[in-house]
Amino acid sequence: MASELRETIFMVKQERHKNLFLNYKNLNHFPAELLKDEGLQFLERLYMKRNSLTTLPDNLAQKLPNLIELYLHSNNIVIIPGTIGNLARLQSLDLSSNALQLLCPEVGRLRSLRHLRLSNNQLKSLPPEIGDLQFLETLDVSMNQLASLPNRLHRCSSLQHLSADHNLLSHVPRHLCRLARLTQLSMAANRLTFLPLDLGGSRELQFVFVDNNLDLKGLPSYLYNKVFGCSGCGVSLQGGDAGQQGQDEALSEALLGLPAEVKAVASEADNVVPLEELAMRTLHRLYHQQHRHPTDANFPPPIPLPKSLLDLLQFPLGHCHRCTQAMFTVIYPKLFPLRHTALAGVHRRTTVSFVAYCCSSHCLRRFDLQS
Repeated sequence: MASELRETIFMVKQERHKNLFLNYKNLNHFPAELLKDEGLQFLERLYMKRNSLTTLPDNLAQKLPNLIELYLHSNNIVIIPGTIGNLARLQSLDLSSNALQLLCPEVGRLRSLRHLRLSNNQLKSLPPEIGDLQFLETLDVSMNQLASLPNRLHRCSSLQHLSADHNLLSHVPRHLCRLARLTQLSMAANRLTFLPLDLGGSRELQFVFVDNNLDLKGLPSYLYNKVFGCSGCGVSLQGGDAGQQGQDEALSEALLGLPAEVKAVASEADNVVPLEELAMRTLHRLYHQQHRHPTDANFPPPIPLPKSLLDLLQFPLGHCHRCTQAMFTVIYPKLFPLRHTALAGVHRRTTVSFVAYCCSSHCLRRFDLQS
């Protein structure tokens, strides 16, 4: 096997091949022949599926500087060196089905990276630096032990496919609603109790899968005309229609994950929202006007606000599902049980409901799920 490996690498060097296939070679160590002398400067794609590698060499980027694709599926890799961040041209990195417990922050330096696959590892967290991957299109972190996703993930402005099935996630960061190019989101078999109010508001997001989240009772009404999966969500109702009491319980459960100040939901009879909420909405409009027209003399100079408050203004809790008004501390929910919609026959193993979130009792009364 060793002589066959040397012969394969020798041929690649002689003929200056751009692709090298070393799958199923029973390799315990990275082949030294790849790192001799100047290495393989011309190599662009390296496939090493189903070997027994435990790590990568520190000088990988130095010896194979033009790698575009590195395929390491099904090895025993526990850690990858920070020097991997020097692979400036790398576009696809597959570390699925390894033994990774930690992902080095230097992965954020792979600025050309488009596809990052980390499924079936032992990751408990992801480095915030993943948010620096502005060209990243695919991120697969399914089958790990993640309790949260990085808040900076919303900076991956090119992200189209995000898969985080079979983890320990209790919530979806609401910042992800700002991913304008996201087309598919899959978070099945987690511990989700609620979804961000704005999830599905983007036209690009067409596929959402949250199956087998037992405590998930409510879906934002933005998802009504999307392709979504929610089988196995919620608690089965006993004896058919649960009536108004069942609806109230489902609504209460749908709001479980919201910030404490939002749980005190205003009633339909209340036509005036608190002054604090009105002030936040006004500041939000003014703040965004200033950023859209920074040189316009008609707008006052930037408001001197604490950074934490500025962060809040950039990421409101959600927007009214009827008029798109930003909402910060008060929402008006309207429940549409799935069994009352045309989709009831599609998702039979769930009691999940659609919940519309409105900014006022006026919008609440006028909102229609099918309008």
